[in-house]
Amino acid sequence: MRGLRKYLTPFAPDQSGAVSVLFELGGIVVICDAGGCTGNVCGFDEPRWFEQKSAIFSAGLRDMDAILGRDDRLVAKLADVVQKIDATFVAVIGTPVPAVIATDYLALKRMSEKKIKLPILTVDTDGMELYDKGEEKAFLELFKIFAIEKYQAEEDRIGILGMTPQDVSDLDAADKIRDLYQQKYGKQAVCYCMGDGLEEIREASSVSRNIVVSPAALMTAKYLEKTFGTPYEIHYPLVDELIPDVDYTGKEVLIVHQQVIANSIRKELLKKGAKRVQIASWFMMKKELLADGDVFLRDEDAYIELVQNGDFDIIFADGCMERMIPEFKGIFVDTRHFAVSGKLIGK
Repeated sequence: MRGLRKYLTPFAPDQSGAVSVLFELGGIVVICDAGGCTGNVCGFDEPRWFEQKSAIFSAGLRDMDAILGRDDRLVAKLADVVQKIDATFVAVIGTPVPAVIATDYLALKRMSEKKIKLPILTVDTDGMELYDKGEEKAFLELFKIFAIEKYQAEEDRIGILGMTPQDVSDLDAADKIRDLYQQKYGKQAVCYCMGDGLEEIREASSVSRNIVVSPAALMTAKYLEKTFGTPYEIHYPLVDELIPDVDYTGKEVLIVHQQVIANSIRKELLKKGAKRVQIASWFMMKKELLADGDVFLRDEDAYIELVQNGDFDIIFADGCMERMIPEFKGIFVDTRHFAVSGKLIGK
């Protein structure tokens, strides 16, 4: 039965991805819901919640608030909480409720700006897309609001775009990337939204180039290139950590992950002599990153059929997907993807 899930848990929705982008930046993040979506974000979709503080709130919408579209009540709540919390901005994140009642986010933004003397971000997520779509919207809105000043580009500064736990599945990844660029290249890596905050985003034009580590950040990289002339590259700097020491010569390989990490693994495997490397993903597939044979997975059956018909020797995928293919006799490489399993590397 198409769409039936027997193995995988539901993937994080777009509002969770938007919150993940803004989590560390010192703002007040308000999820425009009755409480359930906020509970999912804090309880399941954001692993940093258990180690770091962030001002995440539910709008606490009641039935009549939703039916009548009482945006003035939300603005009043925002104005009140701003008096009690020292914040750098306010973000309003959409969910299915405001989507159903057709909330006008531009009007909500303007209403809020009249009452609150802080930058206001609105992200029109609707809960119908997956986490990466919410990340894409939040990244772009964030840099459009704050990266407005042109600075002199510094050769030794490198921007890392797309860093969220959902994508890199490692809470230590940002520190590892900073150490790598410092020790190997003598350069400073600025990991936006994981470890590096709002000030670095304001100075985004000062980096000599950006490294895109997830497809959700590609649109923002293009925006920064168009706005400031900052070139970008697409690859994952820590790809060597994800590739075990195996003989890949002449092997046929399937990689199931987010597109940038999967492409980075493919590039390395082809260097090691792999015969064919195919990529599949449950999430967004950007045209400029596609190769012949790459596929978007719509449901569990699509993955199972792909493996059954693919004659693969090696599969790179999250460990939770191994039990879906009990007849596979090749090598299965557990390549964690938090967005799929809810588990982090090393956890």
